[in-house]
Amino acid sequence: MIARVSHLATLSPTPTDWTIESWRFANPQWLWALLGLPILAGGVLFFGHRVSRAHRALADEQMIDTLLGRRRRWNTWARMLLSVLATGAIILALARPQSDPREVEVEAKGRDVVFLVDVSRSMLARDVAPNRLEKAKLWISDLVDELGGDRVGLVAFAGSSSVLSPLTSDRLFFKLALEELSPESVLVGGTNIGDAIRRTMDIVFPDAEGGEGANFRDIILISDGEDQESLPVEAARMAGSKGARIIAIGIGSEKGALVPRDDPGDEIVQSRLESGTLRAIAAASPGGVYLEVGTGTIDLAKVYEDLIAGAGQRTMETTSRTLYTERFMIFLAIAVVLIVIDYTFVPASPRRSPA
Repeated sequence: MIARVSHLATLSPTPTDWTIESWRFANPQWLWALLGLPILAGGVLFFGHRVSRAHRALADEQMIDTLLGRRRRWNTWARMLLSVLATGAIILALARPQSDPREVEVEAKGRDVVFLVDVSRSMLARDVAPNRLEKAKLWISDLVDELGGDRVGLVAFAGSSSVLSPLTSDRLFFKLALEELSPESVLVGGTNIGDAIRRTMDIVFPDAEGGEGANFRDIILISDGEDQESLPVEAARMAGSKGARIIAIGIGSEKGALVPRDDPGDEIVQSRLESGTLRAIAAASPGGVYLEVGTGTIDLAKVYEDLIAGAGQRTMETTSRTLYTERFMIFLAIAVVLIVIDYTFVPASPRRSPA
């Protein structure tokens, strides 16, 4: 998982607090199991009573003591009690008791990532299953699931472009915008990559010129590379000068594939991957990368993790969080001690008294 969160400092350090008020349970649902302890104890008592009745039916008390030993009663009840107590201690350990609360300052680091997705009709070609656009949406969804403190945005483009999601840390909002991504997301058909890059810099990154987030921005461009003379390389160069890195991903077959027609009378159009255009766009921005997927697939989350390994990050937000010290080990140790006592100091079978 691409998570970049670091603890800075304890805001209000306090000595270890053993008062009841300082304790809590991280998994309190396990405490319901404690209600079963009386049932367990009752079952143990009932079993012990049945055994005693069976013994008395066979012989009198003196004969039973001679055969089984005088310690048989306390031995049986001690083992039963130890078993119940050990079970209770284990349940408390599973509930994860915690204490000693303290406030710490948490710093979330990351980058601003905008997905610039081609939604022109050529992206409906089925040389990639189910089609180029749906495959791109799947890659983006997988990557967003793995991102840590990064803010994400979504821009759709064809002949015109539309900002579907501004930069946000709200993954649910972004996912809803991603689901709606389609050729209907823009008003004009065609493919103008350069215009889309310029609009992204103007609308999504309005403070790019020397702003606080300079050199911490990524534009992930997913397209088949076809462009209608919108000067995309010049636009990429401008974006790079403002601190944005372009990661271009080429999707589609270089041999070409038919674009589905809305009407049987429409002109038959074949679309192919224009890798040269996308490669030049990526090269125009400092640190830009071109990834040619073609008709294959890509683990975009893994690729992006590798790309940001040496890239700059900035502090997205700093928040305070309450942390607790885990105390389940205490109850786990109690359970272990009780079990050791049961099997070590309480004999499994009672001693016989001398005749």
